[in-house]
Amino acid sequence: MQDNRGGSVTSVDWDEASSSVAAAYFPHDLRVLRADQHARMALRHVTFGPLTVASIGWGADVSVESGHPGAYAINVPRSGYLEAQIDGREVSSVDGLATVCPPDTMTRMSRWSKDCTITGVKIDRDLLARDVLTLAARNESDIPAQLDLRTPEGRSWIELVTSLANQALAAPAMERNRAVGEHISRAISAAFVAAAFPDQETSSTPARPRIVTRVIDAIEADPAASWTAAELAQVAGVGVRRLQRGFQEYIGKSPSQVLLEIRLEHAHRALLSDPQASVADIAWTVGFTHLGRFAAAYRERFGQTPSRTRALICGRTSVEAHK
Repeated sequence: MQDNRGGSVTSVDWDEASSSVAAAYFPHDLRVLRADQHARMALRHVTFGPLTVASIGWGADVSVESGHPGAYAINVPRSGYLEAQIDGREVSSVDGLATVCPPDTMTRMSRWSKDCTITGVKIDRDLLARDVLTLAARNESDIPAQLDLRTPEGRSWIELVTSLANQALAAPAMERNRAVGEHISRAISAAFVAAAFPDQETSSTPARPRIVTRVIDAIEADPAASWTAAELAQVAGVGVRRLQRGFQEYIGKSPSQVLLEIRLEHAHRALLSDPQASVADIAWTVGFTHLGRFAAAYRERFGQTPSRTRALICGRTSVEAHK
């Protein structure tokens, strides 16, 4: 895990400005729609291990395209407005709303207004997906494309993000402390889940017991392993019946159901990110040994066959390559 790194940058040179934002936040393609001689990009950022908080204002009307590799981007306009197209959906956000850009999916922010400064939160995909599953008993694909920050949970989340980022920028020793960074990243991720799924009462729900988190962490680390109920119980350090009761009590699902969901999520991500790998290879890599059952479970979960997902991403890649 990398140490926390933060800093501030201002620039009137667009290539320099784009490079600075790419290094601190996400790689992207920048297009200046309208600028004048007084336009100036302003950037502040701090990194807490798998999570980065950045304040970004371009000082001009711009459009930005990014695939957000490996991480979610939660972009919160503090002024102005942000218009985006995410996987065919139109999302417009102003102060009080946040645009949630999924990882490894091309997002085009077609209009980032001159007066729009965002607080951007970059969260590692694995961290957020795990928290969504363990804290809200939901799937990664359930994460909304827009977050309402006017709710109590939403306000608490953005206030937490802002406060911790300001403290870290003002205290270099805090930035360099890896243990502090790990704790902060987990706190911000968990608070986001509470804001995204307020009906789950995540903020007041007791932490999942170790028997659940240990098993989920083990499955996430090696979804292809031929996990049996006895092996999962051994990981948790309890008997099989106690493991079953723990999962039903805290997640409302059996360990085998969670195992299936995690494997499907891994397969879905692989299909979207690796157009060279075959469907069969991906299924095998994440632990499926029967292609027919994999295809049926995948279709039930994502509403389309694995081959359809592959066709869509290959078609998108082909179009992008000819632009």
